[in-house]
Amino acid sequence: MEIQEVRAWRTSGFLGLGALLLGLFWAGWALKEGSAEREALYLFHLIGGLLLAGLAGAGLIAVQPNEARVLTFLGRYVGSVREAGFHYVNPFTVKKRVSLRVHNFNSDRLKVNDAHGNPIEIAAVVAWRVVDSAKALFQVEDYTSFVAIQSETALRALASRYPYDGEEKSLRGNPEELAEELKGEVEARLKVAGVEVLEARLTHLAYAPEVAQAMLRRQQAQAVVAARKLIVEAAVGMVKEALMGLEAEGIALDEERKAAMVNNLMVALVSEAQAQPVINAGTLYT
Repeated sequence: MEIQEVRAWRTSGFLGLGALLLGLFWAGWALKEGSAEREALYLFHLIGGLLLAGLAGAGLIAVQPNEARVLTFLGRYVGSVREAGFHYVNPFTVKKRVSLRVHNFNSDRLKVNDAHGNPIEIAAVVAWRVVDSAKALFQVEDYTSFVAIQSETALRALASRYPYDGEEKSLRGNPEELAEELKGEVEARLKVAGVEVLEARLTHLAYAPEVAQAMLRRQQAQAVVAARKLIVEAAVGMVKEALMGLEAEGIALDEERKAAMVNNLMVALVSEAQAQPVINAGTLYT
């Protein structure tokens, strides 16, 4: 059966403190008078005073800000106290403290395979807090360990669904979208423990060391190919403009001279080495 947080009975702690002082005064008076008069009646007064003081003292609790006290009586959950201050509650209950403050969980660097099967290292930070103290204590064995294990499980699942890099949605290319997706998945897993996820973000993302160099060379090759493609496209446009400019000036070239001109311009524009001038002493036809 799922347990949900309910408000426990409580009253001002100063009433309990007054009862405690009254019980101590009563017991002190009974002890003093009983020692002087040696009558058994004072023994009952002494027991009554100590009993009142014990019951009053056992029910006093101080709740700090962003803290809850979970009360159980004979193995049964009877409620929680969230209000900060000095309170008096059922003295026969067991009182357990649960922090409602914001916690950070920093995962270890996990080695997983991305959607393309490449081994990668990934880590994340998850900001969370308890919103239901009863679920946190009674729905799971240890809610802090539960947060750690479920967060790492969600992170592994996310990393295996997307590639490290690529034109499509990827871990490196879409960090904000994947952070929201990770937050939603972690929160869905932690809902059973009464935990709210405030934020989840990747803190580390890299190829595994055994493939890092190979992947780096592949990225460099892709960058070189992309740069060459851009240079060639730009050179073709410049050559086209040059030919159109000559025709606009009335300079007509036959197909062979056009081919020679295109060849020379492309070599000069695309080549990484500095172009060297060549003087043609003859003609293209000799």
